[in-house]
Parts: sequence; structure tokens; C-alpha cells
Amino acid sequence: MSGQQGYGDIFSGHTRKQPREIPKVVAERDLVAEDAATGFCGAVVGFDRSYDGDFVKLEDRAGRVRLFAMREAAFLIDGRPVTLIRPTAAAPVKSTRTASGSTRVENHKARVARTSRIWVEGVHDAALVERVWGHDLRVEGVVVEQLEGLDHLAQRLAEFEPGPGRRVGVLVDHLVTGSKETGLTTGLGEHVLVTGHPYIDVWQAVRPSVLGIPAWPTVPRGEDWKTGICTRLRWGTPQDGWRRVYSSVNSYRDLETPLIGAVERLIDFVTEPD
Repeated sequence: MSGQQGYGDIFSGHTRKQPREIPKVVAERDLVAEDAATGFCGAVVGFDRSYDGDFVKLEDRAGRVRLFAMREAAFLIDGRPVTLIRPTAAAPVKSTRTASGSTRVENHKARVARTSRIWVEGVHDAALVERVWGHDLRVEGVVVEQLEGLDHLAQRLAEFEPGPGRRVGVLVDHLVTGSKETGLTTGLGEHVLVTGHPYIDVWQAVRPSVLGIPAWPTVPRGEDWKTGICTRLRWGTPQDGWRRVYSSVNSYRDLETPLIGAVERLIDFVTEPD
């Protein structure tokens, strides 16, 4: 066996058949990289973070800026595949305020979940509530659940059976007089509180200024609202649009007042003693 030293492991296969290691490159500002999927080439000008990962902003020579997911081997530098990683930043000074504006509770174990619940219509509503009020909800032990459509409200309430110490707060989009939403949320009993905002979709509850637009475009009735918004703003697909909306929200200051008030009332309702 000693005569085989220097030849490596014979079971490892030829080096040509072994998987090639993709180098990781720190995405420093002004680093030029190419998106392997689309061929878009540009310099690093910033980053975004969404619920599904990190994104890098590349700006090409024409001044166009596009957002790309920082996935493994997703980029090329000098024609070779690389994985871009975010630079390590110095730890920021920790704020004593949460994203919702309340006082941060340090060294606090998450409370055992209350029986009471807050229900929201969909995944985007839940994500924005978590982004702004997540700390408060964990301190109070409040669980936020998705209804996946207001049409399921009556069935879910029948299964949940609200009562003393078992309250339900419901956050509703487009809660205006005469709407279908209003009809589905009246007369639900003293242990259910429905609040909402007047906007067609929770996206609209994000202030246009934080997205760099003067106002939300008007989409004709009958046209899919998210698709219509993304088409008019040239945001790409609704998935691309959602990433922009979500990453622009950092605190309650980025939201319109009706949504802030609606969520605060629900938290108070499900946490106050009976």
C-alpha cells in the first residue's frame, strides 16, 4: 500500500468528473457582474432583502437598474460562474424602538401562544404585519393566520368557535361601505372584531413615496389589480412587484394610517382581558 502514496484516493474518480467548486465573491459596490440567466451586465449599486432571500441591484451602462436573486452560481465574472455574497457590514447601533414604534423588549422569551388569533386575508397581508409588528406579536403571544380569502371566514369561525378568552381579530382589505367585504364581516358577535383599510389590496397601504412613485396607478375594474399595477409601473411580474413593495417597508412610517390603526386595534382586542 505504501507504494500507492501520492496517487490519491482511487475511488474518488478522475478530477474531470468531480464537481467544480463555485467561488464566492463579495459583491462590493461597483463590482461588475453578469446575470447568467438573462445576460444583463452591470455594476453593483445596492441590495434588497425579501422574505425569500437577498437580492443585488445591478446598473448597466445605460443607467438601467435591475434586481437579481443572489443564488448559487447565478452570476458570471469574466465569463466564469460565481456566487455573489453580501459584504459584511459593521453591526449597527440597536434601536430601542421596534418597527411598529413600540418599546423593544430585550431578553424576552416568546410567550406561549394565546388562544385568540388574528386572521388576515393572504400571504402579503401576513408578511407586512410580521415585518412591522412581528416583535410585538411575539411578546404578546399572538399568532397571525391566513384566511386565504374572505369567503372562508364564516366556515373558519364556525370551526374556531370564538368565545371568552378565545377572540378573533380579522384584518380586511377594501373594507368600505357597500362592498362585498362589508357584507361578509357584519354581525359576527362580540368576540370577533373586524377592522380594515379602504385600499383594494394591501400593497396600496404602502406609501407611494417609499417606492419612488408619485401615486398608485388606477387600474380599471375587471382587470387583475396586481398585474395592472406592475404593467403600468414596468415592474415586471406581480412576484417582482411584491419584492419591491415588501423590501421598501422597514417600519410603520412606510405604511398608510388606516392600516396602522386597523392592526393596532386588532392587537389590543385579542390581548385585552375579557
